[in-house]
Amino acid sequence: MWQQSTDPLGSLWLSALTAALPILVFLACLVVFRLKGIIAALIALAVQIALALWGFGMPLPSVAGAGLLGVLTALWPIAYIIVMAVWLYRTAVASGRFDVIRSSISVVSPDQRIQVLLITFAFGAFLEGAAGFGVPIAICAALLVQLGFRPVKAAMISLVANAGAGAYGAIGIPVLVGAQVTGIDVIELSRAMVLLLQPLTLLIPFLLVVILDGWRGLRETWPATVTVTIVFSGIQAGVLWFLGPELVDLGSGLGAMAALFVLGRVWQPKRVYREAGAPVPAIERPSLRETIAAWSPFYILTAFILIWSLPVFKGLFAADGPLAATVLTVPIPSVTNAIVGASGTPVTAAWSLTPINATGTAILLAVFASFFTTRALTAGILWRELRGTVRDLAAALALITLILVLANIANYSGGSASMGTALTAVGPLFPLLAPIIGWIGVFLTGSVVNNNTLFAPLQVATAHGLGVDPALLVAANTAGGNTGKVISPQSIAIAAGAVGLSGRESEILRASILYSLGMLGFICVWTFVLSLLPH
Repeated sequence: MWQQSTDPLGSLWLSALTAALPILVFLACLVVFRLKGIIAALIALAVQIALALWGFGMPLPSVAGAGLLGVLTALWPIAYIIVMAVWLYRTAVASGRFDVIRSSISVVSPDQRIQVLLITFAFGAFLEGAAGFGVPIAICAALLVQLGFRPVKAAMISLVANAGAGAYGAIGIPVLVGAQVTGIDVIELSRAMVLLLQPLTLLIPFLLVVILDGWRGLRETWPATVTVTIVFSGIQAGVLWFLGPELVDLGSGLGAMAALFVLGRVWQPKRVYREAGAPVPAIERPSLRETIAAWSPFYILTAFILIWSLPVFKGLFAADGPLAATVLTVPIPSVTNAIVGASGTPVTAAWSLTPINATGTAILLAVFASFFTTRALTAGILWRELRGTVRDLAAALALITLILVLANIANYSGGSASMGTALTAVGPLFPLLAPIIGWIGVFLTGSVVNNNTLFAPLQVATAHGLGVDPALLVAANTAGGNTGKVISPQSIAIAAGAVGLSGRESEILRASILYSLGMLGFICVWTFVLSLLPH
């Protein structure tokens, strides 16, 4: 078996900087040289393979095995989820229901600043809590384009807004996994998240308005912005503190949407803001029945996702459950029991095919349920939209696949651990840098869940060594990863595919990167301040 090393070059910082080269190359290709996402990913992947083979000494069969796991994971469950989510959205548009959705949003306010708060922040949080995995980014970005936003701005705003909910996506799984892999009590970790992340969440609605219309826009829309912030953050903090992470995004998203609907009945900004070139919508007030029917695909989606998230449903597919035979687990050759981790433990890597209990299957059932309850849809339209979805997302899914191949090779070669270990060597200043590990983890994997699986134990071990609250550093890992989702290649590719900009990911990245780094800097400083307090 091959033994991983976090310091193959004899200098921890040199090894860590070497391990970071593929990330730096990828960013440079997109931001400096403005290459297409797939070209940038291919170059970065070539650098990663070379480093794994000759820098970290990883055997070629293990490199191939790690890459295979990346390809399989990209296909299932990630591509499956994304295709199903966008297919659901496209069928809603094809059915004509989206015209009613657009009218119901315009009734709240024709002002696009209010629409952004309603769609990307409130409704996006609701979708994040129900599905996660890029679903809110894809759907909200597409909605904004339909409402008259330019594609790049629609994608960027949806990515930034997702930072308000991304840490608790898919029924709180990132926090639940962080607690599970570290042994920290879930409520203790949830309360640490409130103390660490809530100040940033309070600021995001204000940031969204400033991005759109500057300080003038903030002065003109402060009643709506303050209302959304108080309701959203109040519900989010309360649920986290007393109940845990499972219902955080669903409750705060629903509450913020309801608050904006009520506020829209008694207050509107004096000046209606519209993006340059965006048509002013004709205000048509759909009936309550029409509105409920139009939004029904998303209600149906939420219902299926909630059922799929219930412990009793998950128990059906557990190792001793009645449907355990439907879960196919495939060990990855040349990785499982072929690599010894830096800690001395043999590595286990497997790919699971879960055709029934996959999140994508829940979305697929929502598509069919919406189809059978919508007279305007025919089987021909349904399959046409599926073909169009696959065609339009092909480039984005190819980019996601390349990035996951790169990430898996980085992880199993020891490169990711090398970067994390180097950052732990700074001693008492480590809390200042702890969120950066989470940021790197999500940039590599595109998932706050995977990030916590990889690096949360490292954060706990360092916390014990420094005498810092372990829950704080795991929360920092989660929060830092949450800011990394804004520019993770997977998120960028999803956003690009949703707004029709596949191949132009660099434009979205350039528009988003400063916001990601700014939020990361805020979390770093605030983590360090909290680490100085007694616990």
